[in-house]
Amino acid sequence: MTNTPPKRGLARNTANYGDKDFALYLRRSFAKSMGYSQTMLEKPVVGIVDTGSDYNNCHRTVPELIEAVKRGILAAGGLPLAFPTVSLCEPSLFPTSMHFRNLAALDTEAMLTAQPMDAVVMIGGCDKTVPAQLMGAASADIPAVQLVTGPMLATPFQGERLSACTDCRRYWAQYRAGTVSQERIGVLEGRLATTAGTCGVMGTASTMACIGEALGMIPLGHGSIPAVHADRLRAAEEAGARAVWLIENPIKPSQIMTEHSVENALRVLLALGGSTNALIHLTAIAGRVGVKIDLRKLNALSDSTPVLVDLKPTGEGYMEDFHAAGGMPALLWELRDLLHMDPIDVTGVKLGERLIEPAFVDRRYIRERAKPVSPVGGIVSLFGSLAPRGAILKRSAATESLFEKEARAVVFDGLEDLANRIDDPGLDVTAEDILLLKNAGSLTPAGMPEAGYLPIPSRLARAGVKDMVRMSDCRMSGTAFGTIVLHITPEAAAGGPLALVESGDRIRLSVKDRSLDLLVPEDELARRRALWVAPPKPKRGWDRLIADQVLQADEGCDLAVLRAEG
Repeated sequence: MTNTPPKRGLARNTANYGDKDFALYLRRSFAKSMGYSQTMLEKPVVGIVDTGSDYNNCHRTVPELIEAVKRGILAAGGLPLAFPTVSLCEPSLFPTSMHFRNLAALDTEAMLTAQPMDAVVMIGGCDKTVPAQLMGAASADIPAVQLVTGPMLATPFQGERLSACTDCRRYWAQYRAGTVSQERIGVLEGRLATTAGTCGVMGTASTMACIGEALGMIPLGHGSIPAVHADRLRAAEEAGARAVWLIENPIKPSQIMTEHSVENALRVLLALGGSTNALIHLTAIAGRVGVKIDLRKLNALSDSTPVLVDLKPTGEGYMEDFHAAGGMPALLWELRDLLHMDPIDVTGVKLGERLIEPAFVDRRYIRERAKPVSPVGGIVSLFGSLAPRGAILKRSAATESLFEKEARAVVFDGLEDLANRIDDPGLDVTAEDILLLKNAGSLTPAGMPEAGYLPIPSRLARAGVKDMVRMSDCRMSGTAFGTIVLHITPEAAAGGPLALVESGDRIRLSVKDRSLDLLVPEDELARRRALWVAPPKPKRGWDRLIADQVLQADEGCDLAVLRAEG
């Protein structure tokens, strides 16, 4: 019995008209109408995911990245074919880009499996795009290389450097407090993001780029190259060539993204002082390959993983500083005794064989283990009567004096209520209270926005209050800072205890004990629960699919139907 070799190039995934030879004949005929020669059409095909959009400033350089990727593919003997998918840009989408991450993942997976390609280079950048692409690649499971657009450069301005979006939030807080004028905030608006690229701090986009390297889907050292640097184009060319290599040396995402590589990525997230959003995204990516992230195990990892990267919002530097300091190769070398050495990356080489001692590390931005930014990791998970399935807090960007707190809750029921009352001069609130937002999770029309960074009430901000304990079932930008409890699970719209909280209730937060408790008698909670009514579901469209299928934060807010079987 002879084995039939697998079909490659345009011969893959032909439509079924009952005559497969005709299907391929028809496909080639239409391809030739675009000017391709027979020689080119017989080459292996590398797809290129194009997420460029006039709405997406982070992806402004995608067209030239595509050209560089094509150079690499052609030079290595492949046929490059670019195609568009959903492009997600946080500031441009309503209600929030998170609401469409799973749509982008579904789009990516569908196009990778429906179109004829032997491998793919996925170009992403803005923070939900990269996790969506990695989720789609994990499910499609064809050889894939992730390429990121890269971070923007910080801008020198009047004696300091500025970059989106930690500095955006810092100055906006000062504007709300009355210490920055209307005229100056207008000037700053044009100085905070002045080059192409993703946010220039260790926000979600940069954290996900580093996690992509830790997982092995981005070649080591490529994730932090600035968007406007010539090396970014050379990395794109290399990604194209690497994709062709993967056709001859097939390595699937499921062989790269394993339990050990996911745990390595968690260690990296903690050592970066990285974005809390990355935990949701990594959980969703891992779920696509059947790996579960345990929030209780996260605490054990956090307590044994120091924060070594001194970048905003946790520290002082920017992504260009991290890259020049040595980037991920330097950080992984510093963490080497905490990492699994067996995972392979898109080169097929084990981590232990890829790590070499760097010739230079700028210790201002990548600390040595003996002198960490913090001796423990940046994120902890909390459990208790308010969060039976968990919540998280980014302790590396929080105020330590607020870590142990029992106080009265001031509750906002949804984003509209928050907007209407937060600056009301008559709001009954003090700096000692806990601000709590509910009904802003993934099941709500709000779509789990980055609204967990509740503004300090203007009356308190003008009195000099810089931080308060804030809690919610939604997310916070990776560029933000403060003592903020996020992703309370189950969310209020799912009927979790959060739904029952009322203003005046007392809540106890203990970072030391990893606990979050609602101090209300059980009989009173039972009375409230009997009165609670689940919110109505949307009638149609993507919103209805979300309402029927979306999972909670501890499962990455993926759609249940898209996770790995079993």
